[in-house]
Amino acid sequence: MKDHILGVIEKIGPEVSQIYVVDDCCPVKSGDFVRERCQDARVRVEYHAQNQGVGGAVMTGYKAAIANGADVIVKIDGDGQMNPALLPYFVLPIIEGWADYTKGNRFFDLTHIRRMPVARLIGNAGLSFMTKLSTGYWNIFDPTNGYTAISAQVASHLPLDRISRRYFFETDMLFRLNTFRAVVADIPMDAIYGDEKSNLKISKVLFEFSGRHASNFCKRIFYNYFLRDVTAATFELVIGTLLLLFGLGFGIEHWISAISSKISTPLGTIMVAALPILIGLQLVLGFLNYDVASTPTRPIGRVLPRTLDGHLAVMDVIEPAEGTTDGTTDGSTNHPTSS
Repeated sequence: MKDHILGVIEKIGPEVSQIYVVDDCCPVKSGDFVRERCQDARVRVEYHAQNQGVGGAVMTGYKAAIANGADVIVKIDGDGQMNPALLPYFVLPIIEGWADYTKGNRFFDLTHIRRMPVARLIGNAGLSFMTKLSTGYWNIFDPTNGYTAISAQVASHLPLDRISRRYFFETDMLFRLNTFRAVVADIPMDAIYGDEKSNLKISKVLFEFSGRHASNFCKRIFYNYFLRDVTAATFELVIGTLLLLFGLGFGIEHWISAISSKISTPLGTIMVAALPILIGLQLVLGFLNYDVASTPTRPIGRVLPRTLDGHLAVMDVIEPAEGTTDGTTDGSTNHPTSS
């Protein structure tokens, strides 16, 4: 990423007031490289004494931007895959007040995704479905896309120290945003694939992320449907789940018994198992329908107070520089977000 980062900075327009480059304990000293060769007065370099991963680099950038009074914080990778010319499109929905967080979507134009490797297409499709389920944002796609923008007011309320530090951080961000009922919008974009290499293995990520998605799904359901509010969907979920479990357990028990005894199961017994399953499934589907319909639509950025005092800037760009040592090329923390 060291070969690309200066070119990325050069393409960032004058509408940006500050640029933060985060050196995540980079073995090739990318922070020093930028400081020595970049003449842009907007650039500030942040250093990590220890590698924290791409998520850790972004959180450091967020904190620095919030402390310096940013209005909108944009995060772009330093590998050249994200076009800085698209930055205004990510910021506009937040400035106009109809979104709190925007993210790129490389699947909007189907004619462009032919350039994307097949493994990434399949992996992103699977990750997108799991993300919809665990975060509650059923209206978004391409969850691992790292081209993002966020309202500084909203970012200042996020538990930045608790957000995942590694590859899962984009998805964990969405989960945290849903707990605030923040509005998330997809921005169409096209990724640029050059000579950079990504060691993000789709098979490994799908397996590792499954457990984290399950955990976030359970926490989201508890927060939204039991802790903060109780709705008809709460009863649909509870009653539907209990009926499904009873019907399945009762049916499996008698099915095994019938096989071992070689005696046909009475029709009444079959109905006792089938009816709870059918009713329970209908109730769970009703809950899912309610959950999809309750995707946040009212932005909260303009009504949230800023938690850190500071002079308001026009916008700031987060540029996580090279520095991770968890399997990425040249120790970079950038490129996994656009894989």
